[in-house]
Amino acid sequence: GADAQAGFQLHQPQKEVSVIAGETLTLICTVTEGGPPGPVKWLKGWGSGSETIYDQKDPSTWGVRAMNGSNTNFTILIKDVRPKDAGTYYCVKFRKVPTGDELYRRGDGTVVLVQARPSNPILTRPKYRVQPGKKASFTCKTWGFFPSDINVKWFKDKTLIQSQLRKVTPGPSKFTYNMSSTVTVTLQKDDIRSELTCQVRHTTLTAPLTRSYHLSQILRVPPKVVLEPPGPVGLNETVSFTCDVQGFYPGNVTVTWLENGKEMNTGSTSQPTKTPEGLFNLRSTVAVEAIPEKNGSVFACRVVHEGQDPLSSSATLLVAASGQKESNSPYTNGSSLFIYVAVGVVCTVLALLVVAILYLIRVKQSKGKSSPSARLHEPEKSSGTTTQKKTFWYLAQDSDPNNMTYADLNFTKEKKNVQRVIEVSQQSEYACIQGSQAPASNDNLTYADLDMVHLSKAPRRPAPCPEETTSEYASVQIQRQ
Repeated sequence: GADAQAGFQLHQPQKEVSVIAGETLTLICTVTEGGPPGPVKWLKGWGSGSETIYDQKDPSTWGVRAMNGSNTNFTILIKDVRPKDAGTYYCVKFRKVPTGDELYRRGDGTVVLVQARPSNPILTRPKYRVQPGKKASFTCKTWGFFPSDINVKWFKDKTLIQSQLRKVTPGPSKFTYNMSSTVTVTLQKDDIRSELTCQVRHTTLTAPLTRSYHLSQILRVPPKVVLEPPGPVGLNETVSFTCDVQGFYPGNVTVTWLENGKEMNTGSTSQPTKTPEGLFNLRSTVAVEAIPEKNGSVFACRVVHEGQDPLSSSATLLVAASGQKESNSPYTNGSSLFIYVAVGVVCTVLALLVVAILYLIRVKQSKGKSSPSARLHEPEKSSGTTTQKKTFWYLAQDSDPNNMTYADLNFTKEKKNVQRVIEVSQQSEYACIQGSQAPASNDNLTYADLDMVHLSKAPRRPAPCPEETTSEYASVQIQRQ
């Protein structure tokens, strides 16, 4: 027996084993025959903290022999392995001694790595629906995986989008991890048919895990409420008000009709119809008799969608006599509008013409004051001297010889004091200017500044007498403005 014991061998060939949680772990151990009496055991860990996984003498242990009844093959199976089962396992041969069992042979140990698959991901969304143009955050969570390396991607209708946050934290047990990833998207009206997908990849997976979410579950598109006024109606006729509720989602709305702010118990509302874009439309009508008491009444269509604040549109009922009704028909209204536009255009053109004419008159008046076309005609001076010289000027205007302007220029040897008195008759204009005598000279220059604007009306003065030999005459040609 001593030689047989000397030749005893224990063989534990596995150095490292990787297994996925939930699978069955196989630990291999074989021995040769002829060993000393004593059991074979499998221990997890070594030392005081070791745990017995299989005991040849105690079948209650949870390790199961792969080959029952064999004295040489002590391979065991551990079913439904869990991450907590990771560790180093030893196959040990004990021999009997008076004090009990003592270690005889020990294998090199097998390191067991338990890779845990991540759980199926779940998606969390906002608690309340979100309108187009607003942002919404979604979180993808998975847990219980090992090792900690994990990859997460987000897709919107198969288009990759960037996530804002990915967090990996230790799980409840030593060899597990949890992960959460968050993405924020701005919802659009056409996202009714869009889908958001979270994709998870891990070394334990042969195919990625995915979880999708239809954005229609979080999107709320408010309706557009349109109530067209019916126009004036004849007395005692029945008129229908039609309220169109357009482009809303989801399709549950409440429509109420109001007359002057008070709810009406009448009205007919159709079932919502779905558009190709996935939105809903709805129509509601109410019939009203056009009696005099209802003239000027305001009818409103009030819509409540998804418990939000009411939306409304209103129209006023106008009750008209039959003649007024015809005059207010669409064709008459169109003709009236055309007339108003035409009158406005004509008035504008006339106003512009008046402004232009006034401007031209102003320009001509400015030019007339300094017009070089005014010519002073002065006859030859008579011989002789006198203490007083009188000069008559006449201004010829237009081609009418009777329509003339006279200027009487008197110069005396007194203190210079110019006074201008202008007298004008209906067909003739006369100006008398008195002033001091010019300096002694054989040739006196006389200047007359005739401002036609300041000429006043007066009877025509007789022409100068022939005996006024010292008088001087001049004619001025002035263009009539």
